[in-house]
Amino acid sequence: MSTGQGSAGNVIAALASFFIPGLGQLIQGRPLRALIFFLAAAALWVIMLGWIIHIWAIIDAALWKPKS
Repeated sequence: MSTGQGSAGNVIAALASFFIPGLGQLIQGRPLRALIFFLAAAALWVIMLGWIIHIWAIIDAALWKPKS
């Protein structure tokens, strides 16, 4: 499977983050970043701004490029 922006893995990760913020990062093997996105989105949903982090998590998962 190819890696980097537009790869099937990143598309799946972005879709996962669409449903649960941070899940895409967890799939990509970035548990700390996944936890940060999840907790930030949960905290901000309390004041109805969680959608900002939610979209950021989707974009981050879609554009991530693993280091060689």
